[in-house]
Amino acid sequence: MALYVYKFGGTSVGSVERIQAVAEKVKQAHDAGDQIVVVVSAMSGETNRLIGLAKQIQVQPTEREIDVLVSTGEQVVVALLSMALHELGCGACSYTGGQVKILTDSSHTKARIRKIDDDRIHADLAQGKVVVVAGFQGVDEAGNITTLGRGGSDTTAVALAAALKADECLIFTDVDGVYTTDPRVEPKARRLGRITFEEMLEMASLGSKVLQIRSVEFAGKYNVPLRVLSSFTDGCGTLITYEEDAVESALISGIAFNRDEAKLTITGVPDLPGVAYKILGPIADANIEVDMIVQNIAADASTDFTFTVHRNDYLRAKAILAQTSAELGARAVSGDDQIVKISIVGVGMRSHAGIASTMFKALAAENINIRMISTSEIKISVVVDEKYLELAVRTLHAAFGLESA
Repeated sequence: MALYVYKFGGTSVGSVERIQAVAEKVKQAHDAGDQIVVVVSAMSGETNRLIGLAKQIQVQPTEREIDVLVSTGEQVVVALLSMALHELGCGACSYTGGQVKILTDSSHTKARIRKIDDDRIHADLAQGKVVVVAGFQGVDEAGNITTLGRGGSDTTAVALAAALKADECLIFTDVDGVYTTDPRVEPKARRLGRITFEEMLEMASLGSKVLQIRSVEFAGKYNVPLRVLSSFTDGCGTLITYEEDAVESALISGIAFNRDEAKLTITGVPDLPGVAYKILGPIADANIEVDMIVQNIAADASTDFTFTVHRNDYLRAKAILAQTSAELGARAVSGDDQIVKISIVGVGMRSHAGIASTMFKALAAENINIRMISTSEIKISVVVDEKYLELAVRTLHAAFGLESA
């Protein structure tokens, strides 16, 4: 008898009809002899609606009360789904995060899971019931309701799968798996049969919105096989697991991109010890995250320093950098918020040479100028002008043969 954790997102449970369809799917698996734990999100749009209500009362709502409020979205769905299962003659029991004791820290709106008491779930499973758990939420040591942040239901599902030692955690979404790139940009994008935790983590951090980053980290840490499938169509989806020898033949698994990039450059900075900290320290103090960094030393012993930030932080970061420039006696500050980051990802890079040259040659053939380059063991990222995004993605997709299995 296998034990599976199913997770259904907001669009999958967005109406009574969708909840009934989910119940049918769950009952099928249960009738086949599997033990099933279901984790659900709130109905699509419900969390935003609740936050909107709060902001009509408080411009900056109290975080503890926000958690109490938004956690009700999932509570509605667990009850309705359990009712739908009962209607189909399938025994089920619904629980909030607090009832199954998903214990978290006390960081309201962005709590992290510390421990899960799975006794109650195992008892229900032993009685042949389907257990339906509210995602996205838990309780702290003092019994306060906490939430895990946007996409937190994915993390709830993976954490439960780890605690229960489930055979697999199945994430049902509105897409049928992980693709080589966004099909809206490259129609020839292909669904991947499997991908490693490392690759999925890179894809998620680089802009792929299929899974929450924390859930992938959790799955990798506790070796929980993850599968991404569609709630709306049948199929085997994409399995996310540890690297196997077979995947060494795949040079590149996918192409990720991020439109939310902006670039800042400070030129003519005296090349002295600690200059990087003097530039980036005030940026960090303003709680602005820096992504890619490039430093060049000029012949006159000065340095040019370039880094990228989220586009929403561009103007604030530029103002801070202008002040730093004056303090350091730099020549100038410039910036560009019309850039994008494009990355190729693949564990095959570890054992194959020439990946970077293939990438650069393909972009050069289309006269796409590379502004910045960053590399890691399984990733190469470049910054290019935003107008070249779609052309660059399609060009690289073809260059690495990603349209073919």
